[in-house]
Amino acid sequence: MITKKHIREIESLLNKGKIIKYNLLQVSFDIACLKIQISDSKKYIVKFYLNKKSFFNAITSEAKNLKYLNKKFDFFPKLIKFNNNYLIIQCFENDNCKPNITNSDFLQSIIKIHSISNNLYGFNFNTQIGALEQINDFENNWATFFINKRLNPIFEAANLENYMGSFVNKKINFLFKNINNFIPNNPKASLLHGDLWEGNILFKKNKFIGFIDPGSFFGHNEMEVAYLRWFNPSFIDSNFLEKYNDYIKLDKNYLTYEPAYQLYYALCNVALWDKSYIKETKKLLLKLKI
Repeated sequence: MITKKHIREIESLLNKGKIIKYNLLQVSFDIACLKIQISDSKKYIVKFYLNKKSFFNAITSEAKNLKYLNKKFDFFPKLIKFNNNYLIIQCFENDNCKPNITNSDFLQSIIKIHSISNNLYGFNFNTQIGALEQINDFENNWATFFINKRLNPIFEAANLENYMGSFVNKKINFLFKNINNFIPNNPKASLLHGDLWEGNILFKKNKFIGFIDPGSFFGHNEMEVAYLRWFNPSFIDSNFLEKYNDYIKLDKNYLTYEPAYQLYYALCNVALWDKSYIKETKKLLLKLKI
């Protein structure tokens, strides 16, 4: 899987010595993720396609995203080197020791991201979620952006992979036509990580280390809050909403439309993983009382 050619090309891009050790961390969506150590003992993370099937290049998209984020925050991996084939970034050492409460270091990092605002929804370039392209053409109406750039494209992708049945399709089509009755039209456009689930949040000895795998855009901050709560990780405690609300106010009706935002991520999982998430999609539609 990892060939001598890969190693030579990574060494050439780094131009800092020989790779003396490497470990394949995972392969997701045909992208290999390596942890390497070079001859000066420095460690890096390297990503590259094993078998590229689409026109969209998630490698260069993440590189551009990190370049943008590195100018603003110190809790994203530093971009070291990249080209069209390889992404080399800082290695954040971490473990599986996660806190059982929402610690202030983690919360403050989210607040710092969401406190950056814009006058339009979208981003300067398209970003990714699970190597799927997220279209970020700017819009001045959030409900329009959410339907046209998020919910409808992922609904089509999910149906292409796993037909979800008439119940789901009718309910989601109803949501498309009536979205203005479910989510706000013009909330503040906040900077979002874009793929903020448990696997992209790193801890070491219960201390927050940083975020990885961004897919940024300017959108409604509550969409990201909804995603954080959806998987119910240990470090999102029962008082998370209160703690977050102390810094950035949540809409009084947030909980009533939270499932609409979680629906996007459920459909992402149908498209990217398997049909088991269709059950979760149905549950969210029932919560919305469509």
